[in-house]
This record gives sequence, structure tokens and C-alpha cells, in this order.
Amino acid sequence: MIPLHPQYVDDESHGTKSVLIPLNEWERIIEDLEELDDLRAYDAAKSEPDESIPFEQAVREIRAEYDS
Repeated sequence: MIPLHPQYVDDESHGTKSVLIPLNEWERIIEDLEELDDLRAYDAAKSEPDESIPFEQAVREIRAEYDS
């Protein structure tokens, strides 16, 4: 868990309006979210049926996408 040092900003009626955190903590949160996104994509890919195609076919399909 990332140790956070938030500062809360209240509105006129003393309700919390927003939160400020130091930039280095925010950058760490973004890094962790990107890693989590990668893990979820990996898990989703592994849960799909294994559909292998030959390398040459994969290259052709990728080139066809770039050419269109």
C-alpha cells in the first residue's frame, strides 16, 4: 500500500470538495494503476481459449492493419 499524505479541501458549507496529494505520491498511484491494468489484461488474455496462429500469419495480419 502506498503511504498517502492527503490534504482535504472543503467548500463553504464544510463539505469535502477535493483532495490534494504530493506529486510523487500521485505518480506512484499512476504507476500502480498502469501495472494493475497490465495484470488485468494478462488475466483476460489467459482466460480466453488458446488460439495460436503461425508467426507468419500474425505478421501478415499486423501489416494489413497498418496498410489500411
